[in-house]
Amino acid sequence: MVLELIWLAYVALGGLVGVMAGLLGIGGGGIMVPILTALFVVQGVPHEHLAHLALGTAMAAIIPASTASLLSHRRHGAVRWEIVRYLTPGILVGTFLATFIAAALPTRGLAIFFAGFMTLMSLQMLANLKPKPTRRLPGPVGLGGVGVGIGGISALVAIGGGSLTVPFLTWCNVRLPMAVGTSAAVGLPIAVAGALGYVINGWGTPGLPGATLGFVYVPALLLMAPFSILLAPVGARLAHRLPVAMLKRIFAIMLMGLALQMVYTVYSA
Repeated sequence: MVLELIWLAYVALGGLVGVMAGLLGIGGGGIMVPILTALFVVQGVPHEHLAHLALGTAMAAIIPASTASLLSHRRHGAVRWEIVRYLTPGILVGTFLATFIAAALPTRGLAIFFAGFMTLMSLQMLANLKPKPTRRLPGPVGLGGVGVGIGGISALVAIGGGSLTVPFLTWCNVRLPMAVGTSAAVGLPIAVAGALGYVINGWGTPGLPGATLGFVYVPALLLMAPFSILLAPVGARLAHRLPVAMLKRIFAIMLMGLALQMVYTVYSA
């Protein structure tokens, strides 16, 4: 009975992530990682693997959503492919290498980093801070370096990179619709490199539950991914009917609450 409820929780989590992504254009790891951590505690996952398994599973779950988002923005011609070309090598390197750092960190250290980053992101959302477009894009080498940073942080908190890529591009005078579409395009290599890194780093680790690929818990992935894709259009439709600015503030508070809950979970497990 408990296992069936956990399966339902994965389905509900996938749906929630999809709705929030469609409604606010954000979500992903900020929602998945803390809730997955709590569910893994219920399933009896060893304490030392809680954060790693949550991050790896969330990263893999971002792949189908990122693919759908990329295709949608591509159809609308909202992707600056020359930026994607120069950002992607750095993103692949930064994301992949950061998974090795994550694997070497203890669960509590990862939880604190995650909570700190999500709190900063939430405060930025509450204050509605937006960088002023004051400069041009750097050259290929500079974009590659930026990609390493975006990929590295994204891997450590299991996000698609939008909360970092969009502000950077708008700061560099890229129009917001193009910044969002370009961010969606680089979100896919972030998710793929991150998931691959967590699979490799977790391969053969003792104590993980059955049906895992490294630090990716396959049942959760298979239950979350379809519903996140299915319900994302619902969130997009609601965005035209609901007060998104107010919902964004509520979501920011919820993110902080989930991040703190994750810290409490790993310290009390």
